[in-house]
Amino acid sequence: MKVPAGTTAGAAVAEAGLPSKGPEAVVVVRDAEGALRDLDWAPESDAEVEAVAAETEDGRSVIRHSAAHVLAQAVQDLFPDAKLGIGPPVKDGFYYDFDVEKPFTPEDLQALEKRVKQILKSGQKFSRRLVESTDEAKRELADEPYKLELVDLKSDVDTSEVMEVGGGELTVYDNIDRHGERVWGDLCRGPHVPHTRFIPAVKLTRVAAAYWRGDQNNQQLQRVYGTAWESKEKLDEHLEWLAEAERRDHRRLGAELDLFSFPDEIGSGLPVFHPRGGIIRRELEDYSRKRHEEAGYEFVNSPHITKDALFKTSGHLDWYQDGMFPAMHLDEERDAEGEVRKPGVDYYLKPMNCPFHNLIFRSRGRSYRELPLRMFEFGSVYRYEKSGVVHGLTRVRGMTQDDAHIYVMPEQLQDELKSLLGFVLDLLRDYGLDDFYLELSTRNDEKYVGDDESWDVATEALRSAAEESGLELVPDPGGAAFYGPKISVQARDALGRTWQMSTIQVDYHLPERFDLEYTGPDGSKQRPIKIHRALFGSIERFFGVLTEHYAGAFPAWLSPVQVMGIPIADEHVEHLRGVAAALRAEGLRVDIDTSDDRMQKKIRNHTTQKVPFLLLAGGKDVEAGAVSFRFRDGSQINGVPVDDAVRALADWVQRRENASPNAENFAVEKA
Repeated sequence: MKVPAGTTAGAAVAEAGLPSKGPEAVVVVRDAEGALRDLDWAPESDAEVEAVAAETEDGRSVIRHSAAHVLAQAVQDLFPDAKLGIGPPVKDGFYYDFDVEKPFTPEDLQALEKRVKQILKSGQKFSRRLVESTDEAKRELADEPYKLELVDLKSDVDTSEVMEVGGGELTVYDNIDRHGERVWGDLCRGPHVPHTRFIPAVKLTRVAAAYWRGDQNNQQLQRVYGTAWESKEKLDEHLEWLAEAERRDHRRLGAELDLFSFPDEIGSGLPVFHPRGGIIRRELEDYSRKRHEEAGYEFVNSPHITKDALFKTSGHLDWYQDGMFPAMHLDEERDAEGEVRKPGVDYYLKPMNCPFHNLIFRSRGRSYRELPLRMFEFGSVYRYEKSGVVHGLTRVRGMTQDDAHIYVMPEQLQDELKSLLGFVLDLLRDYGLDDFYLELSTRNDEKYVGDDESWDVATEALRSAAEESGLELVPDPGGAAFYGPKISVQARDALGRTWQMSTIQVDYHLPERFDLEYTGPDGSKQRPIKIHRALFGSIERFFGVLTEHYAGAFPAWLSPVQVMGIPIADEHVEHLRGVAAALRAEGLRVDIDTSDDRMQKKIRNHTTQKVPFLLLAGGKDVEAGAVSFRFRDGSQINGVPVDDAVRALADWVQRRENASPNAENFAVEKA
């Protein structure tokens, strides 16, 4: 579509007969350079543009950023002394930060949403205005200290979050009412929708504390989150998705199912696993161990703390110290006069296992015949995460990594990466995740060690292995660790959310720093290449992800209680005890509810606890030597002979079936 010189993009859209209402309404245009432009943009010469509809991702971002401006206007209408921070669009919504005298209450949030909807209905126009100079902008924004700080930044700013400035010029968006009067304005580079009626569906969702520009040394502000969509129907869909996400929240389910907790006495980000959670964790680990043994890994173990010399050699004290717990100064000795007789040593809790594995490799001479040498450890590590980012099991301070380090000859690198990626994906599928894409993180030119050649070789080897997998490969420029590039496996859960799972990194650097060597076929000393690989990332995080993926209804092979016997009356208990003994002989976890509760309450209780198999027994079942199945979804299979039931249950669990059993998919298990 062409926008003739001297006319506006909006006029060209109207001339082309493109929609101005509904989800397909054009909200902005994209110019030839890819920049989004307001509909009142008038190019100096003829310009080819692409219409951007409300229902596209770019269109939604514009709607959400415009909704953030309306929120800011509503806040200053109701709280005139509020000072404005920043208000960008984010995934599925937006936020705006405010400096206010008192934190917002739930009642404040309701009042703000009501005011937002009034502003939307009024049809205010967003009007872009260029500010000619920094001095002029400062005069206009004299009462907005946070905006004044941004004025001086201009283009030297992360424009992915700070929407106020960027592109080397300063602009203000005025909100103009239907009488042509300016009623509010905000520093912003835009673009915005033409007027507020292009924002048909908004919901304010929550309030949180946030430091100005993410720096804990700055003022703490109030952050109001919201979501905005191109139609009421899409908003309703999203709110239902949020409600389902809340129902699946692993922190909530962890308490309801008695899986884990975070006692205040231990500290933030340091979970304890209860007996039921311990069973799930053990099953996750045991199956992983089994698969690693089959794949030729050798199991090692290393301590939780080490002297600082190890992390000086590895470079972590230079590059990663902010993520480590403070040192413990130990072993200092003083004489009777208090003079130091023996200096102390700084010890650190380990944030990763890789330096220890290098020492194991170096502990004796190595031959090329031993390579690839695959070391594996469930190693506990500790990372000092800021309290504001600690989140349930998915962001903790103490974790257990399923950590592998593989030492290879250069000629083995490509085949090992290809095999390793296949191993990782197959194992994740065994746990029930099967929707993946890959991310290739390349060098951060401001934070790396090593030479260009080794980085290039490592990056291309990873790229080749990723492309051979057939999965989508997404670039992550600058996202690599300081010592080498990596592939990360991104998995989508049952709600379509993306989680980073396994990582595979190629490292030429640490073998050099630790002077690792092997004897080659010709007797010469050669340097191995090291591959870092974490499958789960951490057991804790993987546990949290699977809890939400399955909504707490774990597959039977992972469930703490796999089978619960429910007698209709006391005289049927003995029959179920015989069934339970037969199931335990097959390795199943079985319990019998002998409480005084009525049968229907027992069924309700154990269904709520998400037990996959309930075995009911009444008089007819005892007489026929049978049991009746009741499943999580309420479906039922009656009168199954005990031998058939035991055989079907054992087969279902032992083959690690990930589907939730029901009358339809379990019926075929009867002999």
